[in-house]
Amino acid sequence: MSKGAVVGAKGGKKKSATFVIDCSKPVEDKIMEIASLEKFLQEKIKVGGKTGALGESITISREKNKISVTTDSAFSKRYLKYLTKKYLKKHNVRDWLRVIASNKDRNVYELRYFNIAEQDGVEED
Repeated sequence: MSKGAVVGAKGGKKKSATFVIDCSKPVEDKIMEIASLEKFLQEKIKVGGKTGALGESITISREKNKISVTTDSAFSKRYLKYLTKKYLKKHNVRDWLRVIASNKDRNVYELRYFNIAEQDGVEED
């Protein structure tokens, strides 16, 4: 009987996760606006097969140069990367920026520039 009580306690607990997109480099260089990315995510994230209907299960907030997506339901980090790449493509900056998972924290994505200088040095040889 004690096993049933433990399983019941776990089943009632909500799974909460927070994902962060760090846009500090492109925002400081004025390549993109963080408000437009926040609006894009609010319009495009699907919940229950419907876009734009976030409800109370998903909240999107902005702090300076970072966007935080907090969810109470099942949400894929990969889906957030997909939507961020879609936003970059729509605004024609996908050729210069890439979305990389941070080495420090596993729930953080960073927008970084491609290393063009290294590629130019290789091509000259």
